[in-house]
Amino acid sequence: MTLRCWKCGATIDLPAGGRVGSRDTCPHCDRDLHSCRNCDFYDPSKNNQCSEPQAEWQREKEAANYCDYFRPDSGLSSGKGGSRAAPAVSDAKKKFDSLFK
Repeated sequence: MTLRCWKCGATIDLPAGGRVGSRDTCPHCDRDLHSCRNCDFYDPSKNNQCSEPQAEWQREKEAANYCDYFRPDSGLSSGKGGSRAAPAVSDAKKKFDSLFK
């Protein structure tokens, strides 16, 4: 299984079973891998930015945490990897700017 780093977009091969330790970091940019931003349940449009309803709220979405529901998001097949929220923000900004032209 592979994981795409949310910060730098590097592809990281995970050991058998796909487990990511709470202190594992990206070998390229040294960011925490066991964080909300690297989780398959991370969704900026949901309450607490998480689509898993039983997960505890995490203040820092980019920092390491001990969430029991963490599931690595490869970001490879879905195309949502590295910066999931960026397209929605740029689309919203374009629509907003078009109002005042």
